[in-house]
Amino acid sequence: MEINATTLAEQPFFKGMPEPLLKILAKEAMPAEFNAGEQVFNEGGLANRFYLICSGKVELQAATDFEHEPVVVETIGNGSVLGWSWLFPPYCWHFDARAVTPVKAIFFYGTRLREECESNHELGYELMKRMSMVMVERLQATRRRLVEQQINLLAPI
Repeated sequence: MEINATTLAEQPFFKGMPEPLLKILAKEAMPAEFNAGEQVFNEGGLANRFYLICSGKVELQAATDFEHEPVVVETIGNGSVLGWSWLFPPYCWHFDARAVTPVKAIFFYGTRLREECESNHELGYELMKRMSMVMVERLQATRRRLVEQQINLLAPI
């Protein structure tokens, strides 16, 4: 898969981003693939990347305890972003991520992008706006999941 500014412009996450910024991002973009069941990252691990999911599905999971299965916070699919923790100290993952189906994605190395954002504030602002929206969506999904869990616990048997 060739990744260029046009390829990135087709992704919902980058919709409306100026072409010069897309060209910078395209230089840092690489293809990535995951098999069904493969762990993409683990909570607490070093967050130094993010992905644009081109095909397939990835579950974001929150660990509960050793006796219970992790709670699926959200299932991320085509056109979605996976990973925002690379942008904010202490640069560690807040969830686990596991491929549910085979996944094809575009990979960005976050450390290099952070360095680029320090010297190109327009790029930094665009990425911050877009990643902030992803964070809000994930936090809302987590809230919805917690409410569902609470309702399930209170439901009569």
